[in-house]
Amino acid sequence: MTAMTGARANEPPGATAAVTTDDAATISFDDFYHAHFRNVTTQLGAYIGDLSQAQDLAQEAFCRALARWDRLARYDDPVAWVRQVAWNLARSRWRRLRTARNHLLRQRRTEVTMAGPTPDRVAIDAALAQLPANHRRAVVLHYLADLPVHEIASQEGVAEGTVKSWLHRGRLALAGLLDESIEEVGNV
Repeated sequence: MTAMTGARANEPPGATAAVTTDDAATISFDDFYHAHFRNVTTQLGAYIGDLSQAQDLAQEAFCRALARWDRLARYDDPVAWVRQVAWNLARSRWRRLRTARNHLLRQRRTEVTMAGPTPDRVAIDAALAQLPANHRRAVVLHYLADLPVHEIASQEGVAEGTVKSWLHRGRLALAGLLDESIEEVGNV
C-alpha cells in the first residue's frame, strides 16, 4: 500500500488524506453518516448556540462530503474534514448575518422618515382599484409612468385607438369615483 498525505486544493486546512490502492476497504457513506452526524451536530450546536441551525449546517457539510465521498473515504480522519466544513459554514453564516445587520443599521441611520399617504392618495388608489384592469393599466402607464399612447399600445399589443378609448373611459370613471370621494370627505 502506498500512502500520500497532504492538503488538497479546495479542502479545509488540516485535511490529510491517505490515498490507497485498495478501495474495497472503504466505509460506506451511510455508515459514516450515522456514526458521526450526532457528534458533529452536538459540537456545532455548542459552538453556535442554536441546535436547529447546527443540524442544518452539519447536514450541508455531510452533503458536501457525499459529493466527494470516493476521495474522502480514503482519508485518515474524514470526520475532521466534515467538522471543518461545518465550522466554516457557521463562520460564513455569521459573516453574512453581521454584514446584513450592519447594512440595516446604516439604512436606519440614513433613512428619511416618510409621511403616510394623504387622503387624496388613498382616494385615488381606491378609485383606481375599482377600474377594469385594462383601463387601470392605461391610466397608470399614461399619467403616472408618462408613456405616450403609441408606447402603451405597443406594450399592450392593441391599437392606439383602443388605448385612447381605455384612457377616456378610465378618466370618466375616475372623475365619478373621485367626486363621490370628495363629497364623502366633505361630509365627515
